[in-house]
Amino acid sequence: MNNIKEVAVVGLGYIGLPTAAILASKGIIVKGVDVTPRTVEAVNKGEVPFVEPALGEFVSAAVAAGTLTASFETPEAEAYIVAVPTPFNSDYSADLSFIESAADGIAPKLKGGELVILESTSPPGATQHLFDYLLAKRPDLNKDSLLVAHCPERVLPGYVMEELVTNDRIVGGITPEAADKAKALYETFCQAAILTTDATTAEMAKLVENSYRDVNIAFANELSVISDKLGIDVWELISLANRHPRVNILQPGPGVGGHCIAVDPWFIVSAAPEESNLIRMARNTNDAKPNWVIEKVVEATKAPEFNGKIAVLGLAFKANIDDMRESPSIAIARKLAETNPNIEFLAVEPHIESLPKSIEGIANLKLTELDEALEAASVVTLLVDHDHFKSVPATALAGKEVIDTRGLWR
Repeated sequence: MNNIKEVAVVGLGYIGLPTAAILASKGIIVKGVDVTPRTVEAVNKGEVPFVEPALGEFVSAAVAAGTLTASFETPEAEAYIVAVPTPFNSDYSADLSFIESAADGIAPKLKGGELVILESTSPPGATQHLFDYLLAKRPDLNKDSLLVAHCPERVLPGYVMEELVTNDRIVGGITPEAADKAKALYETFCQAAILTTDATTAEMAKLVENSYRDVNIAFANELSVISDKLGIDVWELISLANRHPRVNILQPGPGVGGHCIAVDPWFIVSAAPEESNLIRMARNTNDAKPNWVIEKVVEATKAPEFNGKIAVLGLAFKANIDDMRESPSIAIARKLAETNPNIEFLAVEPHIESLPKSIEGIANLKLTELDEALEAASVVTLLVDHDHFKSVPATALAGKEVIDTRGLWR
């Protein structure tokens, strides 16, 4: 049974804020911590600084009830949930600096007996590293009085508030006591099974889940390249193959993005480089797909009908969200614009109001409304299957070269 009444959530991003909001909805006092002024200001107003369906209702209600606040400083609390980025370095090893920065804020507040949960997707050993790092900062603490666990998120962007409740969770503790206490906290809102294990197994479970997806997406992406060479409609091919009762091929796309699938397999490769051949090959296959798309777009510009303008539909890493992390669409738009300065690229992304920093300032790339882009461009490149694009009539595409990487208009 949970006896924790105050929780600090460090990192109010796509995972931290939903977790904070749903805990606060259960009457737990949640103090959010973030380094971004826009995020802290938005949360304290009861608003959400990014797109996630249903999250706004939870945040506004919790702030109005006084159970959710946000600040820049880490407060004292009975439990800490760390939900910060874990990108990879140039050698594909994990960058744990954000976790260490979170620990720097937590360490001075510890008195002994607190629970610290790492939710950030992490390589094997990261939770132990967090435990050791905290104790190094606070050698006065008895190591048995610090409870550290790992509980990786397992939610799909766009369905986070639903899946926080309905998806099974894995909790891995440095000690069984830490796992049990973390489990009790998550039981306040999670209605599915919560399975306890050791921290390293929990870390690896999350990496394996996303690597499994990555390998299967790589198969679909490779099929799309092969099918194009053979003059086959890959979506028809996959649909026919999937009629077999034991076949379930995923859908191809322009690459793989997001904070998990595009990153997590590298943590396994880094941990066991000699043994992870298939996982590495899948990552390389998916990382190569954007260049294949770029080649198709460049080829389309050689047609006599090309008017010097290309519509690029979608910049997010998946449909119906505004998350740009590791988005192959961003990489495609950037490389196309930078290597073709005499072509005008009209980007359409209905979930943002301005271009992300990684591509803003490129003179020949601008954010445009859908109707304007379709009217102006003679080449249309669909990179994200947003619902916003599903209603595009065939007449709007007539006479244009269409590169549909999602099979939306087939």
